[in-house]
Order: sequence, then C-alpha cells, then structure tokens
Amino acid sequence: MTGTPLKLSDTTFRDAHQSLMATRLRTEDMTPLAEKMDSVGFFSMEVWGGATFDSATRFLAEDPWERLRTFKSLMPNTKLSMLLRGQSLVGYRNYADDVVDKFVERSAENGIDIFRVFDALNYEPNLERAASAVKNSGKHLQLAICYTISEGGRMGGGIYNLEYYLSKARSFRDMGADSICIKDMGGLLAPYDAYELVTAIKSEIDLPLQLHAHYTSGMASMSALKAVEAGLDILDVCLAPLALRTSQPAVEPIAVTLGGTDRDPGVDLDMLLDLGDQLEEILPKYADHLETTRSAVIDARVLSHQIPGGMASNMVSQLREADALDRMTEVLEEIPRTRADLGFPPLVTPMSQMVGAQAVNNVIFGRYTVVSEPVKEYLRGNYGKPVSPVRDELIAKLSQTEEITPAPERPGDIIEPEMESARKAVSDLTDDIDDALIYALYPQTGERFLRIKHGLEPVPEEMKPRTLEEVRQAAAQAESQPAAPAPPKSSRARRFNIYVGDQFFEVDVDPVELGAGPEPAASPPAMSTPAPSPAAARAQPNEVMEGETAVTAPMPGILISLAVAEGETVSTGDPLLVLEAMKMQNTIPSPVDGTIKSLPVAPGTQVTRDQALVVIQT
Repeated sequence: MTGTPLKLSDTTFRDAHQSLMATRLRTEDMTPLAEKMDSVGFFSMEVWGGATFDSATRFLAEDPWERLRTFKSLMPNTKLSMLLRGQSLVGYRNYADDVVDKFVERSAENGIDIFRVFDALNYEPNLERAASAVKNSGKHLQLAICYTISEGGRMGGGIYNLEYYLSKARSFRDMGADSICIKDMGGLLAPYDAYELVTAIKSEIDLPLQLHAHYTSGMASMSALKAVEAGLDILDVCLAPLALRTSQPAVEPIAVTLGGTDRDPGVDLDMLLDLGDQLEEILPKYADHLETTRSAVIDARVLSHQIPGGMASNMVSQLREADALDRMTEVLEEIPRTRADLGFPPLVTPMSQMVGAQAVNNVIFGRYTVVSEPVKEYLRGNYGKPVSPVRDELIAKLSQTEEITPAPERPGDIIEPEMESARKAVSDLTDDIDDALIYALYPQTGERFLRIKHGLEPVPEEMKPRTLEEVRQAAAQAESQPAAPAPPKSSRARRFNIYVGDQFFEVDVDPVELGAGPEPAASPPAMSTPAPSPAAARAQPNEVMEGETAVTAPMPGILISLAVAEGETVSTGDPLLVLEAMKMQNTIPSPVDGTIKSLPVAPGTQVTRDQALVVIQT
C-alpha cells in the first residue's frame, strides 16, 4: 500500500454518541477528554451539528452554542467540524435563507472550521444557500454524497449505481466544494464497492475525499480499508467504547493496521487507549441509553431496513417511551415498504425521521391512516425531487384532503424570511442572536429551553444530569420494586390449554373490554371510551362521561397547536390538533362526529401517552 499518510477525523463527541445513545452525552462528560483529544493527532474533530443541537436544548438543558465555544477553547490545535443538513440546517424542515445565512455565520464565529453539508435527497438546489454561506464565511466547505442502495445489497441497479455517485461528485465539485465526503449512514457500502467508488471518484475529481461509514452491517472496517487502498484521503473513526454497532469503526485497530506503512495516520496509540479507559469510566452513567434489544454487535438486517445509526438509537428510545418497543420488529419490516412508497429516498435526516416515524404510524394506526406533516410536505415536493417516483396512491390520498401546489425547483425560494420574527418572539427573554436562532430552529422546545436558560422556569428533573451513584440507586430501586398487583379476575375469564412441543399449560384469559374484538388495522388513533375493567381505567387517566369520547395522545410528545375550539362541531376525520412525536408533527383527526366539549391541554405542553387532549360530546 502506497500513498500519503491517512488523515483521521474523530466523531466521539458527535456522531458516535448520537448513533449509540440518542445524542445524550453531556458536555461535562466530554470536556475532561477534550484537551487530550487535541494532542492525539487527529486531522479534525466532529463535535457539533446533526442531532446534538436539538438534543442539547430538548433533553439536556444545555446551550449548544456554549458547548461549541467550550470545545474551541479546549481543542485549539484541531479543526472542528459539524454536520449541516443543507437548507434544513440542524432541524427537520427547510428554513428560510436568512436563517441559513445567520446560522452558518454564527457557527463559523463560534468555532466551526469545516462544514460537512448534505441533503437527504442529494438534491443540489437544497445545498446551494448553505454552500454559499460557508464560502462567504471563509471556512472549509465539504459537500457530502449520501450513499444508499435500492435493492440487492450492493451498489448498482437502475437508481444508485456508480454513475449516479460520480455525477453527484462532479456536481459538488462544480458547486465549489473544498472536499467531498461519501456519507454511508446505513453501513451499506460493501468493501469492493468502496474500492470501486473511491477509485472512480479519485480518478476524476481532484479534491480530498473522506469516508464516513457506520458499522451497523459489520462491513465498515473492511470497507474503510479497501477505500484506503483505493486512495481515500480522510477517514471518520471514534474511540472504541463508542465504536462499532451503529457507530463508526474504532480508531485503535485502524491505527495499528496502518502503522508502519506509507498510510500510517501517525496518531498516538497509547493516548488513545488511555482516553478509551477514561471514557469507559464515564459511560455507565448512560446505561439506560446504551441498552439494546439485541445481543449481536452487528445487524445484518440493515441491508434490508437500511436504518442509519442515529435513527436506530432514537427509534428504540422513542418506542420505549411509547410503550411499544415490542413492535420494533414490525416497524423494521414496515420501513422498506414505506421507503419504496416514498420513492426510495436515502435514509438520512430528515428523511430517515420521516420514513421511520411514518413506518411507526403505519404499524400502530394502519398504513397511512395518519400521515405526518413533513411527509405531506415531501409529497408536495417541498423537500426536493425524489430519485424515483412516489406511489400514485399516496399522492391521490393526499389530494383528497390537501391542496397540492407544485413546488419550485429550489424549495427554499418560497419560504418567507424568519429571523426578524424569531428575534421579536424572544425579545422579552433575550437579545442574544444565538438564542434567537435556537427559537428559529425549534419554536416550541427552543422557547422552553430559553425560559430555563434565563431562569424563568426550573430545570425539569428529567433534564438534570445524574451521577453514577444516582443511576445505580435508581436501577437497584427498579429491580426491587414489587410487580403491580393483577386486576381481579372477572366472570368473563376463560381457561385454555396451551401446547408447546410435548408440554401443555393451562392458562386463564380475561378480555380487558367487554365485547371488544380485534381492533381493525386502519382504526383512527387516540380514541378511547369508558371501560369497566381496571386495566382500561389505568390506561385512561382522564375520565369521560357516557356519550363522550376522549381523544388521547397515541405516544409521548408535545402538543403543537389546536385546530378546534370548545363548542365547535366536528365530523369524523376533521383535524383536531397537531402533536409532535418522534420529532415529527402529526395531525390527529377526530374519530367521531360530535361537539368539542373541552380542551384540557394547552399548546406547548409536554404530554404523555394516553393523556386526554380533546373531549368530544357525541
């Protein structure tokens, strides 16, 4: 193997913990490692962007701007990089151009040196404004090609073939990229495809080439080595405790493998081992976020469902919160179908969240009974052009209830400026431009964070950091907690013989609702009526009277807005409210005809699963 030394970019402080623990690693637990990381010999450190901005404000009560400034002060000798979602920045929708310009400007001024910019559809018009803003800031513009496959488990076929990726590399070069990244968010890049792809790009495009790959399928280290053999310039890695699984390849074996060759990255292995030990002492605090339902380190089924690392850890966390983790297998089986329906988009944020959340909706409520607002916008073309046609039935279904207007070539062209309104919205709280950007990106959760930051609201218990001792005490208490008492057996209980191989067991089965048969797959969400059984009473904490129907939250989330008022008449299917769940906004329709009797929850409120949001008199 010949060539120049391979440069390494470390992701421990961003994508590694985003992939494995839903982006919950706190700044206070990264700063003890930062100064030593600055001396390892990394080309760059990815420390910001992606989901870190949202997670810091939504779950950790941390200022993401302060995190960036802290890293810059602790790692002055290493370039800091961030992941930027094109016109979507670090959010889940397209933002106005003035928000894009100001966010990039402030990110550069606060410490970002390298902007890795991508679009979930590899759609160039969605990259134009962010790319221009980065160039205007004088910083390094890296444009990323989202790598994916459509079928067969390998590069090729009629959509995602070698020429497709070469055409994107040419286009990104012409847009002024200082470097190009192959972004393999699903761990789908096979080793020999990596060699072929890197060889082809390097032979035609005279720009540094970087590889970002997830280990999910088990191929990332092999693919990385083949890419290095083909002339790769920069490779993303991370410290061993947060490596592999749905994260990146571990840096330590890469350093040893290439040591003594022309491509030796020259990093300090002893220092890396010490850092790994230090991180091992910190991570037990996050045991609940590192939990997984699988024993295997890899997930070969990713070649089918194609879920990227960050999406996988978030989906486990969100299904657990919704008390629906037992349906994970159904969701994984539904994801490829949903993706095909939507035209085979690459599964990367925000498309991964859209496809994943829609797949969850399809499993829980029936296929496309509930369609999230972002998916509706995607079907209108407001996220760009899909690489393959969307199912005609979906467009027809949307057109029955929504007005469809053709989107412009660059979706950002139709978004009105947003910065001034964001400044005004938080003027009573702050005049800090970085705070205004937090609100512009996340109006509901952002405003809540700003109220916490400026002392107008206390830090909620669930946002406070916990010590390792507190985590251990909570785990011990949970283990010693007695099981909830079983409800009394009713007269409807029936005894059944259950045969397992040569064994048989007698079990009593007691239906929880009188006369309730299997719920149809396409039943409307969040409908509950009074039931006499104790189990149903526990599931519905808000009592309703006879002749009333409570529309409840199908999963934990935030009530964004109400579409009805008390006393208003509604028909089945009319929109009642918008609930943000799994980072997607969903319009909840009325399950019945009737009159709105009460609206017990105000917009902006965090709600729990089964909490009554609307009561309808029928």
